[in-house]
Amino acid sequence: MKVLGILGSPRVGGNSDILLEQALAGAKNAGAEVEKIVLSKKKISGCLDCGKCNETGICAIKDDMLEIHQRVLEADAIIHSVPVYFWAMTSQMKAYLDRWCVFFDAEWQWQKAYRPKMKGKSTCQFSGLNLIGVVQASASTKGEIAKNEGIKKQAYDLGRKSVTG
Repeated sequence: MKVLGILGSPRVGGNSDILLEQALAGAKNAGAEVEKIVLSKKKISGCLDCGKCNETGICAIKDDMLEIHQRVLEADAIIHSVPVYFWAMTSQMKAYLDRWCVFFDAEWQWQKAYRPKMKGKSTCQFSGLNLIGVVQASASTKGEIAKNEGIKKQAYDLGRKSVTG
């Protein structure tokens, strides 16, 4: 089993990174092969809404997302870790998620398919993904979360659960 960790924080060694490392340790100890991608170290442009991915199944933008798309497809589970900046996800995570449109075929795209598939459902549900769980934590300073054993255990357990179900 392959578990892919996606760090959406630009702060390597920060709180989101600490929690992601805990989750990946849990997955690894449950027998998974793990890999971590740090989005801030990748060149990821924003989606151009050009529609090429609907025609070819491949994004027209030639950047690091092409490799990340491949890693996502190879993964059996994906763990995202991202801080909240100004009441939203980081720009790195937003650019990454916007580029997931390559995974949806033209039939799925908007108009006729939009309302019946999405109405009242979460993003994971209408995308066909199985949400295993969420760990939420609060910290103000870099590394502060390392002192919170309860939250670290929750992250570790989530990683294990991503493998064991």
